[in-house]
Amino acid sequence: MTKPTAVRGEPPYLRIAAEIRRRIRDGELAPGDRVPSTRQIAKDWGVALATATKALTTLRLEGLVEARPRTGTVVAAAAPLAPPRKRQTPAPSSSTAFSAPSDDQELTLERIVRTAVDIADTEGLSALSMRGIAARLGVAAMTPYRYVPSKDDLVLLMADAAFGETFYPADVPQGWRARAELGARTLWTLHRKHPWLAQLDSLTRPLLVPNLMVHGEWSLSALDGHGLAPTQLFDIHVLLYSHVQGLAVHLEREANAAATTGQSEDQWMDSRASTLKNLVDSGRFPTFAKVVGAFEDGYDLRLDTLFELGLKALLDGLTPVIEGQAGPQK
Repeated sequence: MTKPTAVRGEPPYLRIAAEIRRRIRDGELAPGDRVPSTRQIAKDWGVALATATKALTTLRLEGLVEARPRTGTVVAAAAPLAPPRKRQTPAPSSSTAFSAPSDDQELTLERIVRTAVDIADTEGLSALSMRGIAARLGVAAMTPYRYVPSKDDLVLLMADAAFGETFYPADVPQGWRARAELGARTLWTLHRKHPWLAQLDSLTRPLLVPNLMVHGEWSLSALDGHGLAPTQLFDIHVLLYSHVQGLAVHLEREANAAATTGQSEDQWMDSRASTLKNLVDSGRFPTFAKVVGAFEDGYDLRLDTLFELGLKALLDGLTPVIEGQAGPQK
């Protein structure tokens, strides 16, 4: 995206909004076309995600763009093409006039949660705000608070909704290992779909939401009945969950790093090639130098591959522990 000429004293979010507005007016972006996401704007303009979010919110309030589930922000079907009067767009407030939602789009807690999940999925958890949700829904800034007391409460509802998207089969797979594998892969799939989930809790301060407990119950029931002491059983359950979460946490971190630095993972590594070469050539790390030197096209870190490798290693190592307590698999 080409940056417009800066106007002295004009806030960055207005300059960004003006450039996207120009592209819509000039036909470079047609109705239904995706506009740059907050992460792309942050990368291209070198601004914070909050600034990028404010720019898109300004355009939403003008009716130029709209959010679509699983698609992101697109040019509105009936976007007004006449350039607005040159003024600073005020932040939305409870006194701002909005179009009332249509009958089939009546505002509900479910819609608020769904919209919040879509923002977190497409733009990252850091882009989530109650004001931004209100703007997407076309309601006054304080309206979401009538349905949910705070952003923290909303995030818990989002997590519960996300973890509740997948159900386990009524016909339980045979054997503890097959059940444990299914539970771990189900959680990995959900974290892949919603990368922000891994940012919400830690092993010492877990999320206590019902739909995450469903996954915990599945894991615990897979391990139960094999003679494990309660503490040992729960330790293994936590270990399996930590494998999923420990890898998934890098999904959102990488997206945030790309938005903050303006560099992809490969670009970041390329910019540090000389540092890596100095470490290899220092002679202090011979095994590292040998392994890195054997890569023909560099090392491609693949989280899905690491997940499967780690899961197999964990279950292989746990097999004698679990089956040694009560004989063969049940």
